[in-house]
Amino acid sequence: MATVDITGEQFASTIEGNDIVLVDFWAEWCGPCRQFAPTYSAVSEKHPDVVFAKVDTEAEQQLAAEAGISSIPTLMAFREKVLVFSQPGALGAPQLEQVIDAVKALDMEEVHAHVARSQAEAAAAAGNSAGKSAGKSAGPQDGSQIPDF
Repeated sequence: MATVDITGEQFASTIEGNDIVLVDFWAEWCGPCRQFAPTYSAVSEKHPDVVFAKVDTEAEQQLAAEAGISSIPTLMAFREKVLVFSQPGALGAPQLEQVIDAVKALDMEEVHAHVARSQAEAAAAAGNSAGKSAGKSAGPQDGSQIPDF
C-alpha cells in the first residue's frame, strides 16, 4: 500500500477505521524527513495490511501540537486505536520493519487491559486529589505507557 497524506480532519477516522496505522510526522524543509520518505514509501509497499499515513507538520500545525510533536521526523504506530509506539528520528528499513513486526506481534488483549488499568489508576488518583490539583489532567490515556517491545 502506498503512503497516504492525512489532515487533522482525517486523523481520528484513519486511526479509528484501521487496525494498524503508522504515522510519519514530517516537513518539506526537514533533511532527515526527506531521507526517511523513500524508506517509508518502500516499506509501505510490503505491508498492504498497514496504513502508512503522512502528516505535513507545516500544513497541520495544530495536529502536530496536539500530538506533542517536538522533533521531526516522528513516527507513531497505532494498533486497535491505541498508540503503541512513538519515536522521533529517521529509521532505516530494517528498523522500520522491526517496529512493524513488533506492532503486529503485540498481544492486544494484554495491551487493552494495561490501558484500562492505567485509566482506572488515573481516575482513582484524580478522585483522591480532586481538591489538590484542580485543573490538572491525569495524562494521556492513549497507550503511550505501554512498555517498550
